[in-house]
Amino acid sequence: MLALYVALKAGLPRPFWAMMTAYIVANPLAGAVRSKAVYRLGGTFLGAVASVLLVPRLAHAPALLTLALGLWVGLCLYISLQDRTPRSYVFMLAGYTAALIGFPSVDRPDQLFDNALARVEEIGVGIVCATVVHSLVWPTSLTAPLLGLLDRSLGHARTWMSDLLARAPQADAQGRQAGTATLAADRQRLAADITQLRILSTHVPFDTGHLRWTEGALREMQDRLAALTPALSAAEDRLQALEEAEGGLAADVAELLQAVSDWLARPAEAQAATWPALQARLDALGAQDDQPVQPVQPGRGDWSRALRISLAVRLGELLQGWRACAALRTEIDAGLQGTATATPPRPTLGARVLHRDHGMAALSALAAVLAIGICSFVWVQTAWLSGSVAAMMSAIFCCFFASMDDPVPAITGFLKATAWSLPIGALYVLVLLPLVHDFGMLVLVCAPVFLVLGCLAARPATAGTGMAMTMGVAGSLALGDTATLDLPYFLNSNLSLMAGIVVAALVTRLVRTVGSDVVARRLRRAAWRELAEQAGAARAVPDDGRAVRSLDRIGLLAPRIAQTDPAVRDDTARAALRELRVG
Repeated sequence: MLALYVALKAGLPRPFWAMMTAYIVANPLAGAVRSKAVYRLGGTFLGAVASVLLVPRLAHAPALLTLALGLWVGLCLYISLQDRTPRSYVFMLAGYTAALIGFPSVDRPDQLFDNALARVEEIGVGIVCATVVHSLVWPTSLTAPLLGLLDRSLGHARTWMSDLLARAPQADAQGRQAGTATLAADRQRLAADITQLRILSTHVPFDTGHLRWTEGALREMQDRLAALTPALSAAEDRLQALEEAEGGLAADVAELLQAVSDWLARPAEAQAATWPALQARLDALGAQDDQPVQPVQPGRGDWSRALRISLAVRLGELLQGWRACAALRTEIDAGLQGTATATPPRPTLGARVLHRDHGMAALSALAAVLAIGICSFVWVQTAWLSGSVAAMMSAIFCCFFASMDDPVPAITGFLKATAWSLPIGALYVLVLLPLVHDFGMLVLVCAPVFLVLGCLAARPATAGTGMAMTMGVAGSLALGDTATLDLPYFLNSNLSLMAGIVVAALVTRLVRTVGSDVVARRLRRAAWRELAEQAGAARAVPDDGRAVRSLDRIGLLAPRIAQTDPAVRDDTARAALRELRVG
């Protein structure tokens, strides 16, 4: 209501754009609101600049202008898909904002600058009002959810280590099979946690609490957690190979694993005090010359000894990494209390090294260009008064869900929710708003519907439907000047809106939709290409981001192979981790 009031007082032509923007930017976490506000404002400005540069130069050729706008949307969408963090919103919004401003100005280029300026002002008012209110009225810090996710990641790493160390006494085949399934689940959970942690932490610099002062330690801890995964996988493979070579784990190996398990269960102070003794036992495992080894196959004694040395080294690396994670977690807690960190800032990888799929991004961009082209062709050929709305909607919906394997169900779900919102929008436009004579009455008229829709949009279970209906009702109010809207214009605009969503769904189905198995194969092949490039290089090129990128691919693989046979699923996950270690 604050955004709507300011927009009305400023005399902006479509004040409901400001209100709708406030809903789009809103988030339960104040830091997420502030970061989204910055990205959205930047994207809106870039899109407005693009429309101002394109439309006047191509206004004499509508077909060429619509092609240029479509290519701009496709280019911005392609760039945005290269960054899977909230920063990608800048380029995505720059793309479809140019469509929102440019398409209505195709036949009225003289009004372009005024339209672009009004759109930036309306969206800017909504952004500023949402940011101010979320920052001042009961602001919710990122601290609790981010530290909760961080502790959950540490817990999953500890669980993986504990399950790995508990593997020793399982001598029967059924117990080993159950242990293998448990370890596979541990791998998938930790990989997914690490990717989610990197994406959520992009909001940290905008947080309202002390969390932003611990950003360096947070990012380094993410890198340390990422490094734990290949170390855990390496130790797991050595244990399995040692079991196969010796027909089971020898007593000294089992005792060492139990000692490591006991050490992990101790508090941090006790771990620090007993670490030298545990490190000595690890060194002794590979140094024993008289260790009785009874291999399953003759001549495998040297192989068993090599495996023992390798197991001791990998366990040492793993526990050193765990101690570093625990120290960083303590440092983060100290920073939250206002204590200066004892260690200097360190270079970190951040989220810039996450997996990128250029092929799928190009297909998404192509789908957007084709959908915009189809809508624009029909609009120009039929001289449809509200045809520009279809082109705008096709641009928006090809962008919104481009990161999904199959965006069509999400687009059709949005279409259904939008259809449900049309009667509510018609009630407001044709019946209620003409009766409103002051702002207080406007607040009372809007409150029943928009409070309910806001609650639905804030609940994860109903967020999709709630946001779609909110945008549907507010969009109906924002499509034109509410003082002159009538039934024919309302029906024409909303039919064009629905047509644009339908075209986006159909073109996406034909051009962009792929199965989860296709994406899984692309993820594996990306890892193979990276390994081949690394192996074929004339000289070594350091790339610290390779481990993070490989872990990200494992996190992306996990949900896509979840429906396959358990044995195939486990082999795929283990192979991905082996490829990470080979790199």
